[in-house]
Amino acid sequence: MTLAEIKDILDADVIVGEDMMGLEVDKGFAADLMSDVLAFAKEGSILLTGLTNPLVVRTAETLDLRAIIFVRGKRPSPDAVKMAQEKNIPLLGTKNILFE
Repeated sequence: MTLAEIKDILDADVIVGEDMMGLEVDKGFAADLMSDVLAFAKEGSILLTGLTNPLVVRTAETLDLRAIIFVRGKRPSPDAVKMAQEKNIPLLGTKNILFE
């Protein structure tokens, strides 16, 4: 499945990485605790989270995650957006809850 397809399913908007919507994704991980993400998420996953700070982007970079989707209508901090742009990590946002 591509990020574009996920974007459509979640009725999400692209915050960073419009040009990366063709990336293929075959797994996801949902959590608000970055310690859980570090312990259990698999490389190449997308991360769904309600956390909006730069730590989320650092975690995604560390695990080589494909993208971050912010849930519950939350928006990433300006620092997180800047970092995601620098690291080429797509960011999306949806109004859906974490486990919807």
